[in-house]
This record gives sequence, structure tokens and C-alpha cells, in this order.
Amino acid sequence: MPSEQVEEYLETIYDIGGKEGSARTTAIAKCLNVAPASVTEALQNMAENGLVTYEPYKGASLTKQGLEIATKIKRRHRLLEVFLTDTLHINKDNVHDEACKMEHTISDETENALCKMLNAPARCPHGSPISPCAMAVGTCDECDIAAHEKEYVAHERNIVPITELAPCEKGVIEFLRGDKKVVQRLSDLGLTLHTEVELLRKAPMNGPIEVCVRRTKLAIAREIADNIFVNIAG
Repeated sequence: MPSEQVEEYLETIYDIGGKEGSARTTAIAKCLNVAPASVTEALQNMAENGLVTYEPYKGASLTKQGLEIATKIKRRHRLLEVFLTDTLHINKDNVHDEACKMEHTISDETENALCKMLNAPARCPHGSPISPCAMAVGTCDECDIAAHEKEYVAHERNIVPITELAPCEKGVIEFLRGDKKVVQRLSDLGLTLHTEVELLRKAPMNGPIEVCVRRTKLAIAREIADNIFVNIAG
């Protein structure tokens, strides 16, 4: 695993540039409160290790490997924020700094246990989405079974929330987050694993999304859509 410092850099680049954008050296330096020269040196080392693509005077973007690490750290951070807020009842304004200290030290097992204890939350206390785990499962119930049988099999997840699809873009449902009631509710709507779905429209201000599944148009509230993850159809 990379060092805590490297993880902080990857997370910062993710925060600034997102999954595919770039982050300028000066912006990274400002976020981490370090000298630009130190950032340049760190980015050069990370580029040599295949974690970022770095261009002088332009900045850095995450490679596939770097994105996987940044996404994992961000998931742990947001799960910890939920835990600190909902379980320990720490003020929401203070949980970010606490989660930053803890996110680099917990294990995969602890991360999975946190997720289960918190009933697989979809968003952190600040409203940011929490990505699914890396378990080779299609639903949270399958994750519980795998844990009970100690079959922790991780795999690379090339999936995105259905809300990230562009209008008229299609995807195949690969993961449904939530307990049996949530999965059953989605199934009743025709939103089952391995089903193709097309996003038709996204309402502004976190309003509902409109999708087409099995030739039927559905309007889905964002809190429901948060539980649906798809592979984008080619």
C-alpha cells in the first residue's frame, strides 16, 4: 500500500480534478498547505510509480491505479464520517478532520464491517456519495453471505452510479446497494441485476431521474437511484 502522504496526494487530486480531470500544482499545494516545489517532487515520484500522469505547468491526473486508491480512501473517509456522526454523535462540522486522521489506518475488514454496521449508507453527512465496496458481489445480501463464509473476494469495479449517466446513455445494472427490502423494491420496478437501463432525464436540484427499463419509463427519486450502479454500455 502507498504511504499516507501519497494517499493524501491522490485524494486531493481526486477532490480537485474528479475522476478524469487534472489538478494544478498550485491548487494541490494550497489544499495540502505545502510548498509548490514539494508538490512537484511528489508528483514526479508518483508518476514514476504509475499513480498519476504529470505534465509540468499543467498538473497531474490520476491513472487507473491512482484512481482505484483514491476512490478507496474516499469511500473509507465518508464511511467514517457517517460513523462519527450517527454512532458517536460528533458534530458534523468536526467529522471531516477526524475522518482524515483515521482513513489511512483502517483495514479492508474494518471498512467492510463499518459498512455493514451502518447499513451500507449511500451518502456521507455532507451529502457526498459513497462508492460501493470492492467485493465480488451483486447485492449487500451477497456481501453478508461472503463475510459469513469468509470468502472475501475483491475485484475491480468499473461501475458508476446510475445518476452519472448522461441523457440517452445506457448501462447494465451490476450492483444494488441495500438490504433485502431495498433490493426487492428495485426488483419490483424491474431494476434487477444485469438489466439494461437508459437514463432519459435528470431533474435539477437533486430531483428525480427518469429512466427507461424493459421498455417502461420510470421516475426514480435520487435516494433510490443512489443504490443503483451500472456498467456503461459500449
